Amino acid sequence: MAGIDSIIEKMRRNPKGIRFKELCRVCDYYFGKERSRGTSHRIYKVPWIYPPIVNIQSFKEKAKDYQVRQVLNAIDQKDA
Repeated sequence: MAGIDSIIEKMRRNPKGIRFKELCRVCDYYFGKERSRGTSHRIYKVPWIYPPIVNIQSFKEKAKDYQVRQVLNAIDQKDA
């Protein structure tokens, strides 16, 4: 399985080609455990952005590209 850094590089190169499980792995690493489970959405609490949540969901086992970009934006703001 790919490391977090290689997944992030892949996310930056091609946001449409990311598997949902890879995005979940990155979110778990940077944002901690998801706040909501049992629905089709996974919600992460991210206090350094507004609104303070990242909401992701699977579409045919792929991550939605706009949600990949939102996750990258939250990671970039955390590292800034």
